Amino acid sequence: MIDVIASEWMKLRSLRSNVYLLACSVSAIVACAGIAFLIGRGFDDQTMEERMAFPGNGDGVGNGIAVAYFVFAVLGALAITSEYGTTMIQASLVAVPRRQVLLLAKVPPLAAVALVAGQVLAFVMHAASMAALGDRADQLLREGQTLGTSLSEPGVLASVVAAGLSMAAIALIGLGVGAAVRSTPGALVVLAVIIVVLPVVAKTLPMPLRAQAGSFMIENLPSQIAGVGGGTLPPAAAAGLLIGYVIAALTAGATVIALAGRRIKVLAVGAAAAVLVSAVPAAAAGSPAPASTPAWADCADKTLFKEMRCASIKVPVNWARPSGRKIDLTVGLLPATGAQRRMGTVFAIPGGPGYSGVKALSESAGSFAELRNRFDVVSVEPRNTIDKGMLSTDCLLTGPWLTWPGTRAEYAELGRRNRAAAERCRAADPEAFDHMDSASVARDMEAIRVALGEERLSFIANSYGGRPGIEYSRLFPSRVRAMVFDGADSPYIDRAKSWLHHEEAFTRFAAWCAATTACALHGQDVGEVWQALIARADRVPVPVRGESPQAAYSGFDIKEAASASIISPGAEPEFPRWTQLAEAIKRADGGDASGFADYVRQSMKSPKLPASVGMNMTHCLDGKGFRDYAEYRKKRREGERLLPNVAGTEIWHQLGCVGWPTPATNPPAPLPVKGLPPYLGVGAWADFDGSADIARRVPGSATVQYQGFGHALYNSGNSCIISHVNRYLISLRLPARGTSCPKATT
Repeated sequence: MIDVIASEWMKLRSLRSNVYLLACSVSAIVACAGIAFLIGRGFDDQTMEERMAFPGNGDGVGNGIAVAYFVFAVLGALAITSEYGTTMIQASLVAVPRRQVLLLAKVPPLAAVALVAGQVLAFVMHAASMAALGDRADQLLREGQTLGTSLSEPGVLASVVAAGLSMAAIALIGLGVGAAVRSTPGALVVLAVIIVVLPVVAKTLPMPLRAQAGSFMIENLPSQIAGVGGGTLPPAAAAGLLIGYVIAALTAGATVIALAGRRIKVLAVGAAAAVLVSAVPAAAAGSPAPASTPAWADCADKTLFKEMRCASIKVPVNWARPSGRKIDLTVGLLPATGAQRRMGTVFAIPGGPGYSGVKALSESAGSFAELRNRFDVVSVEPRNTIDKGMLSTDCLLTGPWLTWPGTRAEYAELGRRNRAAAERCRAADPEAFDHMDSASVARDMEAIRVALGEERLSFIANSYGGRPGIEYSRLFPSRVRAMVFDGADSPYIDRAKSWLHHEEAFTRFAAWCAATTACALHGQDVGEVWQALIARADRVPVPVRGESPQAAYSGFDIKEAASASIISPGAEPEFPRWTQLAEAIKRADGGDASGFADYVRQSMKSPKLPASVGMNMTHCLDGKGFRDYAEYRKKRREGERLLPNVAGTEIWHQLGCVGWPTPATNPPAPLPVKGLPPYLGVGAWADFDGSADIARRVPGSATVQYQGFGHALYNSGNSCIISHVNRYLISLRLPARGTSCPKATT
């Protein structure tokens, strides 16, 4: 056998046409560089938002791999069809009568040449592609990948090596096809169908069939073998399939050239080997099964996103009594699209407290489009959703108008009003009311994980959702694969210090007024006007035209009503909420607080902001209140010292818990020191500190700050934040220290 292999090596290296053929592989390098250059030119012509939505170029090898495949496949086919074309096959068969031995002897020299040449070609193709992209290659995209991927990126080196190996495999496939067809022109036609026609046909199919069919194309196997995407197959299955293709092609060739009486045996042995090599790795590796245990069906609410599916699971009202009374939770699912191999489930924890995660997921479905290429995304109408029906929605949405107590007696009076409002709502269902804490919500999330059949979950905790995220991390650390805190409120951080960004936002508002004629206060010192108004309103509240005297605005009321507009001015450059705020300040300065009342009425059925019982029933159980009047006075003094323009807004929710009828059952507790993966904290100017504070408590975590206004940035569609979050959730890669997202421009 060794002598036969040596003779085949002599044939292969003595043919000058093989050298010329391999030289043609340079065209694959040109294709990679050329397409990458065109991608770069197109990328430069786009807006920043359009650039973020660009498809990644990956390792760049895929742009020219079809050309390379055709060259190597022809090399393999000519290794035997040239002998048929020159009738030299007869002499070869005289020298080696066992036809399968002759065919197999061609494999080692062909594989060796193709392997070396293929590896060199793959690395040069990658280098050419990266060079053509230049600095653009590092641009992170919404899909969680960069425009180009260097060899230092996870899986890219393996992907390029696999591409080189696949060129050796395609050469052997060409050998098998050549042996089966026995004609150079015929082999070229068959190889063109395999390498060019079938992939093009697959790309014309509708999704998810397109992705499923594309996963079996040879050109998409290297990236799947490396585990960096490109299809729906796990690495072992992709590797097995590539080897199976080689065995199948060689089996076809061996069967055709075999003597008539031996063909069935050759075919049976080859087919069995191809099936085993292809199927066994796939079965062993498996792929995460889609979430299917709940009875998913069309959602009852027809206004939800059309692709959303809903299901119901039962959980105990009181987790201390798991066999006791149960309630139904509605779970919403945005299923994975099937474009890539499914990696698991992402749980979107809703904000609030009191907002439906199913509705929030429906409203922000577009933000999850790229993530759904690899994950199912689920959320829930948590037990503290205001309109679940256990407690009166109208009662939970209302509450007393909070005051800023100046004396112990005023503090006690605030407590009596808070307690009366809470007890009025609690009377309908005391058991449910007393178990709306975030730890109970976290235990509900664990029940959903069990129902989904997932070993671990990844999370995006939005706003208040950070608190259930903390509780889940604390209670079930081994079930957390990844956790993102987006604009979360940290229970560990000092409130006044965390509100310094609100002061900075007020300074920006004042600067905008000074520079913008559209501001109703343009030409005045906004800081002086504001502070004089607040001081005067605290002495004599500003009435609201057409409302009772009780609706008059104190300085504390004005600051709270203005708080949301100060930190969220609306779209640039108009800043509509700042424009509205300036008008409201001007009117209040003139003796009418209707501008603030009109703003509040847009979201509440009240001229002043009430302390919503629905939110407080969770906040107060989570230990958000003050221990006593002395702690309140201490926090108030600290706020007045640090926050000259917005003091009091930082303790709004704490004031809502004064006098609460039930004790805190879930006070803040530290995160476990071990057992948690590194986290990612993201946020805008006003809400970054909370997310960052939580993330810093888990070793190895990272943060990204958006240098602009906003809140709940992932759900809001902020492409830069989405890109960092998606990269983390897909590859568990965290951004470098100091990474930030620039302010969006129009």
